[in-house]
Amino acid sequence: MTSADAPDWFTAALSAPRTEGVVTVEGCPIHTIRWGERGRPGLILVHGGAAHAEWWSFTAPQLAQQYDVVALDMSGHGESGRREEYPREQWAREVMAVADDAGFPGPPVLVGHSLGGMVSIVAASLYGERLAGAVIVDSPVRAPDPESEEGARGRAFRNPKTYPDLETAITHFHLVPPQPSPAPWVLRHVAANSLRKVQQGWSWKFDPRVFIRFSLKPMSDYLADARSRVALFRGELSYLVPPETAEYMYELLNRNAPIVAIPQAHHHLILDQPLAFIAALRAILADWEHSVPRRPRAGA
Repeated sequence: MTSADAPDWFTAALSAPRTEGVVTVEGCPIHTIRWGERGRPGLILVHGGAAHAEWWSFTAPQLAQQYDVVALDMSGHGESGRREEYPREQWAREVMAVADDAGFPGPPVLVGHSLGGMVSIVAASLYGERLAGAVIVDSPVRAPDPESEEGARGRAFRNPKTYPDLETAITHFHLVPPQPSPAPWVLRHVAANSLRKVQQGWSWKFDPRVFIRFSLKPMSDYLADARSRVALFRGELSYLVPPETAEYMYELLNRNAPIVAIPQAHHHLILDQPLAFIAALRAILADWEHSVPRRPRAGA
């Protein structure tokens, strides 16, 4: 579903060839979307809280020119199944199971936005030797991920409403945390794919229980223990990851990670500045393909 005035690159991306599949992880079906040719280096795209794989569907085809790209719906989101509980460690296992199922020729790179960035940090800590790197996109380690913070306080997500028809439901879609709206064709596409038909009309796909936070240890410990390359992306205008938060995360990584600020981007930067995000990500990935990771500093 796109607006008639959407740019050509956007409509072409949505019509790019893709395949959908399901990977069963610990009894739960995990839905995946895949773009690109098999045999290329692997990328796994991990969405934020209350989001889904379709958030990546207009950026993934731009990356599929060089990579085999897979986006998943974490359990409790999108077209995937639901669980009784959603610890971040569980989502990290889902990410790694999807990577294993993809059969990439070598370790993949994870790209995680917001809550997906938190999950990618956990995966880099627990399974870093099986990864080529993790790109963490506007995920503040000093505070809870923004969607979970909103959900825990009861300001959003607690009681997903049902609407009589799809168009009415789409008009009620809004980004959390709030920010200036991205282009209308982007917002409509994301909103339409966030909804499902239910007996009473249309409602949101996510399970509200995904915002009950479970984690075995603090995110700062997981980030400090990351065992793969890490790059930190932030929106230049994001109030969730201001420069001082990025600097704190940089210190946790022993000052051994690039920090990239996407110009004129807010928290949901993959929606409001998708082309700048793609260009920055391509640059990081190209560097990682042609360089050797630096060793941690002595005594770290």
